[in-house]
Amino acid sequence: MSRALVLKRLRSISFALAALLLHTTSRAQNTLQDDRNATLVFTTSPQRIVSLLPSLTESICALGGCSRLVGVDRFSNFPAGILTLPKVGGLEDAQIERIVALKPDVVLASTSARVIDRLEALGLKVFVVESRNHADVKRTLALLAQMLGTPASAEAVGAHIEHDIREARARVPRTVRGQRVYFEVDATPYAAGPGSFIGETLARLGMANAIPAEFGPFPKLNPEYVVRAQPDIIIAVRQNIVDMPRRPGWDVLRALQSHRTCGFDGERYDMLVRPGPRMGEAALLLADCLAALPAASR
Repeated sequence: MSRALVLKRLRSISFALAALLLHTTSRAQNTLQDDRNATLVFTTSPQRIVSLLPSLTESICALGGCSRLVGVDRFSNFPAGILTLPKVGGLEDAQIERIVALKPDVVLASTSARVIDRLEALGLKVFVVESRNHADVKRTLALLAQMLGTPASAEAVGAHIEHDIREARARVPRTVRGQRVYFEVDATPYAAGPGSFIGETLARLGMANAIPAEFGPFPKLNPEYVVRAQPDIIIAVRQNIVDMPRRPGWDVLRALQSHRTCGFDGERYDMLVRPGPRMGEAALLLADCLAALPAASR
């Protein structure tokens, strides 16, 4: 065999090996686009994750990645296994130095986090997601599962959410469906409108919302508006419901007078206001309270 032919074959083999390596590398890479339209490339599934939002912490754990969390925000309190992890602050005051010291492969944050640019300037990979409604939650779960390398886990979690919501709807008495709910997320007051994930859960339970959709997903209301709206049912933190009759003019609310309220504390309330894998359980919690309400006064 001539030297020229040998060199030609060696070049062919080299090209083939390069093509194979390129194909293998491209398959190993995991390219994801976050909610800033930023593209993140993971050559391996991240093994050290910091979460700056409770719903993202819960999502990672529901998808089987709890053991990969090395730090969480101060409000993350579920599941119990994350309680011993280092706390790194919150959306407004994340502890940059402590996050960097944890050497995360990726930091999970919402679009409202103030530390994104700073973390990226320090060389950290930040994946930003925002879940405003049920579809967003499913999309976020799918993205996180792809990041973890366990895409099938998102389908399983999503199916569980849907099963619980269907079960919850079946528990709401027909006599209650269609009644107007005021869901208070803050005593300011801020409410959950129809466009929020909470409003969507209420709608899927067959309930109406006392807040118009045009007000937005979580509008700040004039307290007088709630009085004029006269919601049929009020849902809030338990202590807020206790305090409501002392708010100017609120003692005339018929829902308060007839005790047609659902008050929740602690982890139960947290579950209601987090757009994540426990949305189905939240729907069941709401349904059980709605089913136990006294009949509406005539």
